[in-house]
Amino acid sequence: MTRRFMEYSSTAFLGVLFALVSWASLAGENGQQKTVDGVSVYMGVLPAEMLLGHPKGHHEREMHGGVPAGINRYHVVVALFDAASGRRVTEAQVKIGGASIGMAASRKKAEPMLVNNVTTYGTYITLPGPGPYKIQVEIRRPGSDKVLEVEFDFPFARA
Repeated sequence: MTRRFMEYSSTAFLGVLFALVSWASLAGENGQQKTVDGVSVYMGVLPAEMLLGHPKGHHEREMHGGVPAGINRYHVVVALFDAASGRRVTEAQVKIGGASIGMAASRKKAEPMLVNNVTTYGTYITLPGPGPYKIQVEIRRPGSDKVLEVEFDFPFARA
């Protein structure tokens, strides 16, 4: 790959990453924020191919075991906050899955990630066909046996 392409790819990815970090301020307006049992959950979804612009060995390209091969793969990221205090919820156990409406999603463990030194959770999911979909998030807070579940609408996927 040319140096110019790598610079463009890095710049594009940083722009997307910045958008993900700042999505919290707009998420409530577009349905990508929900509160369940005192936890505010913010969700962002990116096509997995966006991460392929990084050179091999770069930590974003290698996270979660590497960008999965194939089409219709998405990187889902969630951020958790205590609704009362606004403090970030860290050390939670999170699972994420996506499925067509009316179907149960097979949920995968989401790994903690640092975005601007702030903990978020992410994993890759597959959304075959045109959608619409539900993205399901399962949360277990530190020190609690209670499982919180929240579901987001995701209206489309690339065919």
